[in-house]
Order: sequence, then structure tokens, then C-alpha cells
Amino acid sequence: MEMMDEDPSALLPEIILAVAAVVALLLGSYLPRERQWPVRLLTFLSCIGGLIATGLAWASPDRTVFGGTYAVDVATNAGRAIVLVAVVLTLGVSTHEFRSSPRESELYVLVLLAALGTVLLTGANDLLLLVAAFLLASIPLYAMAGFAKDDTGTEGALKFYLLGALLGITMLAGATVLFGVGSATAYAEIAKPLASAPGAVVAVGFVGVFAGLLFKMGAVPGHFWVPDVTEGTRPPVAAFLTTVPKIGGVIAAYRLVASGMSETAVDWPLLIAIVAAMTMTLGNLAAFFQRNVRRLLAYSTISQVGYLLMAVVVATRSSLALPGLLFYVGAYTVTNLGAFAVVCALPKAQLIEDYRGLVRRRPWLAASLAVCLLGLIGTPPTAVFVGKLTVFTAAFDGGFAWLVVVAAVNTVASVFYYLRWIAPAMRSTGDTDAPAVDRWAATTAYVATITSVALGPLAGIVLGALHGELALL
Repeated sequence: MEMMDEDPSALLPEIILAVAAVVALLLGSYLPRERQWPVRLLTFLSCIGGLIATGLAWASPDRTVFGGTYAVDVATNAGRAIVLVAVVLTLGVSTHEFRSSPRESELYVLVLLAALGTVLLTGANDLLLLVAAFLLASIPLYAMAGFAKDDTGTEGALKFYLLGALLGITMLAGATVLFGVGSATAYAEIAKPLASAPGAVVAVGFVGVFAGLLFKMGAVPGHFWVPDVTEGTRPPVAAFLTTVPKIGGVIAAYRLVASGMSETAVDWPLLIAIVAAMTMTLGNLAAFFQRNVRRLLAYSTISQVGYLLMAVVVATRSSLALPGLLFYVGAYTVTNLGAFAVVCALPKAQLIEDYRGLVRRRPWLAASLAVCLLGLIGTPPTAVFVGKLTVFTAAFDGGFAWLVVVAAVNTVASVFYYLRWIAPAMRSTGDTDAPAVDRWAATTAYVATITSVALGPLAGIVLGALHGELALL
């Protein structure tokens, strides 16, 4: 049973992030430009504090706060935890890159604000809050994309901003249409009015709102920014941009269709299924012959969104959908950041050919790269394998066997381009001189790799706990 109140303590993780962003901004203004490390430490401590607060909130009953506009439940708490862990890993890959940078504090302020917006997306239970969270989770990312102020970063940031502005306006227009026919903005209040409203109008409103979330996830047709931004911006920023926004986007999409669209006659499952199939297929096909490793990972992240959307398709048809989605999102986050951490650890290696013979020169980094890339395929015993298998099962149970077939074919096809990168790295040829390594990023890669592998055997416990909590609602 849900409780509704206006208890600010229910938003303690979000408050910690917001306060940390303000303090970091002020602290960075007073610290010497070459000694900004206290801001980095503050960011880390705020994430630890947020994780502790999230753990305490997890033990409390699910509820909505502030007029039902924000939900504090299993999905929100899981989203909080995943985002905060992702920020900690981002700190690891960015420490060396931005250490002693005169704008280091500005970067971490943007990271904190973007993380806050992403967390708010996971709990938004109201159309207006959803749009506000979308803006908060987007605007800092535009600045991060162009943070280096070079030509490629600026070009990527401009494309990112223009597409974000277009689909952000589309999202606001869609929310306005749903408000017009639903006479409310809270999901719980619009569900029944939308069921009796004209189907065409509801479809237009839903497509508008969903378009904004597709941009946030990097899914078709809002994916065009992903490869250019990933290749053009700094590697640590690329790691953050291709991972964290997806967390908020997919959970927000799930909550929207499961709560706000649950009673409407609009066939939104079929629409999302088509988008999912197009996204995974386009991402895989575009990645086939990429030589730049960051661009390859960019298209890889697009394909992963297609698999994640399968859980959204059957949001109201399978009890495995939400636990599978939450576990898959967490597994993908750790594994993708692990792969990017290897890229960040070898800043001079830009192309697949640059990794030739890595196993002789840096064997542990080569092992981490292989495990993370095989994990993104969905190879046991990694966590992504369990997450993908659970989502596939949910989609099959929900009556979308054809989508499971498409996803299985795409998974097999993805083996090609991941092996194109793994194979040269595992050959004992090439220059025997060990390349320069960013030790912070390398350590982050090892931690992420171990976590990805360890979560696989523990998946039964985690999924059982998630499924059990949801069954009590």
C-alpha cells in the first residue's frame, strides 16, 4: 500500500546531490585553479552519502511524495543506486584526465547536476516533473560534451544540443496534449481519462513524450548525437554520456507506460517493440566496420538500448519485466563503464589496430577489455547475460516472441564487431613496449570487470530480492 506525504527526508539522496553541486560550485570558486581535488573528494563523499541514504530508503515502504508527483519505490531506489555507482566509476576514469585542470570543479558540478536530473527521471510520477527532470538531466550534458572547447567536441555538443532542443520541445508538446485530454499531469490521475479519450490524440501525446525519452536513451530516432559526441568529446565524458542518461530514460519510460498508459487502448507495446527492434538492429549494423573504438562503443550502446526497451514493451504483461530491467540496467552500466575505462586507461589508443598485442604489454587490461566486451554480448557468467536472458524471457512471456527472435539474431551478429576488437588485442604480436597507462582508469576497469563477473553468480539473489519486493506491492 502506498503512502502519500510531503516528507523531504524521502528525497535525501536527491538533496545530497543538489547540496553537493552547490557546495562544489562555491568551493571551486575559492580554491586555487591548480588544486581542485577537494571538489573531486566532495563528489565522491556525496555519492557515498547518497548510497547510504538509498539503502535506508530501501527498507521503508514504497510511497509517493509531494502530491503524488514523485515515487519512492523499488525502481527509484535501484535507479539511485545505479546512478551513484556510475558517478563513482566516472570519477575513477576522469581523475587523471582532469587532475590540475583549471576547470576541474566545473566538470564535477555538471556531473552532479546531470546525476540529479537522471535520478529525478527514475522517480518522476508526473508529466511536468518528467519534463523538468529531462531538462535537468540534459542541459549539464550539453556543457560536458563541449567541455574541451576543441573542434570535434564543439561539433558534437552542437549536434547534441540541437537534437535535444527539438525533442525536448516535442516532449513538452506531447505532455501538453496528454494534459489536455487527461485533465491532470500525475500518472495516477490521467490513466482512466486517457482510457476514454480519443485514441489518435492520446497516441500523438504519448509519441511526443516518448520521443524525448528516446533522445535521453540514445534510441532510434533520437540516436544521431551518440556517435559524434562519443568520438568528439573527452573519453571520460563519453563514458558518462553513453551510460548514465540511459538509466533515467529507460526507467522513466517504464514508469510512464506502466502507470500513465496502462488503461489506454493505444497499442503502445507494438510501437515500442518496433522502436526496440530498429534500435538494436541499427546499432549493431553501424558498429560492424567501425575502426575507432569510441565510435564502436557508441553504436554498441545504441544496440543495448534496444534490448533494454524489450522490458518496457511488456511492462504490463510480465512480472519479470521490471526486475529484469533494473538488473540489466545495473549490469550494463558497470560493464559499459568498464569497457570505457580501458579506453581511458590507454589514451593514445584510438583505433582497433592500436590494441594489437595488448595482451603481451598490458595483460590485465587486455583481460578486462575481453571480459567487458564479451559481457556486452551477453556471455555467461557475466551480469549482462543474466539481465538479457531475464528481459528476453519477460518479452516471450508477454507475447512478443518475434521480438525475442530479432534480439537473438542481433546478439549473435554483435559477436562479429566485438571480436574484431578482442582478437588483435589477444594476439601476442606487435610492439613489446608497454604503452603509457592512466592508473586511475586502469584500476576502475579492474573494479568494473570484477563487479560485472561477480554479479552474474549473484543474479539469482538480486533478482529474487527485486521480484519479492515488487510482489509485496
